[in-house]
Amino acid sequence: MADTTYEKRIRPGIIAVRALIYTVTAIVVALVVAIIAYLIIKGLPYINRDFLFKAPSRLDETYGIAPMIINTLYIVLLSLIVSIPLGIGTAIYLAEYSKPGKIISAIRFSIEILAGIPSIVYGLFGLAFFINALKAGSSGGSMIAGALTCTLIVLPTMIRTTEEALLQVNPTYREAAFSLGASKLHIIRTVLLPCALPGIVVAIILSIGRIVSESAALLYTAGVDYTMPSNLVKHITEPGAGLTVQLYLYATEGGSPDWVPYAMAAVLMILVFVINLTANIIAGLFKKKVSIN
Repeated sequence: MADTTYEKRIRPGIIAVRALIYTVTAIVVALVVAIIAYLIIKGLPYINRDFLFKAPSRLDETYGIAPMIINTLYIVLLSLIVSIPLGIGTAIYLAEYSKPGKIISAIRFSIEILAGIPSIVYGLFGLAFFINALKAGSSGGSMIAGALTCTLIVLPTMIRTTEEALLQVNPTYREAAFSLGASKLHIIRTVLLPCALPGIVVAIILSIGRIVSESAALLYTAGVDYTMPSNLVKHITEPGAGLTVQLYLYATEGGSPDWVPYAMAAVLMILVFVINLTANIIAGLFKKKVSIN
């Protein structure tokens, strides 16, 4: 009888909480769908071959975004080349080798602080350090300076997400491997990393999204040049505006038709989707290869 009375009292509360959760979830999903649909409807009709594969020209009054797409891909690729080894390596150290103490606590606290710094501060640091001090490219900015600055921005996310994925691996896997005489490095390479691969992919995807959407830091470090690069190798040290930077300039400074920012935003969303899909496919193939071996 007491249990029945308790269930009658608690059940309305559970139903109310579930209804609230479902309502909030539906609102969030509806907002995301509405934003995506709005940008697609406003921008997709203006996307054509000339818009995607030509450079903008004030003389011809054209607004192609080919240089901005190339610059965005450059920055994403260079940032991942640097941030993935650093982020995963640091996460492995923190999860598997570090011991509790003041130094490790200071490292974790520093990572948390880095995650909360505004991107414009990273941009000013990149301008002062990578461009003015190290002379990484021209004074107007460079792809490598922008990529290194984005690396600093995404490293906290890469480290924390990867470390959490490693800590979530079933500890019995480690114990079984140790009982068979496997070394620590062998266990990390053959057991922990394959098991934590979904979490690592999430870290990479989050990093890609942050890099592609970055504008404040790249405005100071990568520059605002929108000409088509003449040499893809030398372009690493040349300035160039990414999609978000050029979109920001079009939206704030004007000088372009109203449809241009919307079309660029639609392309930006499609580009993020394609990059994330590619990352998932590559990770799936790698995971399948590891499981076969």
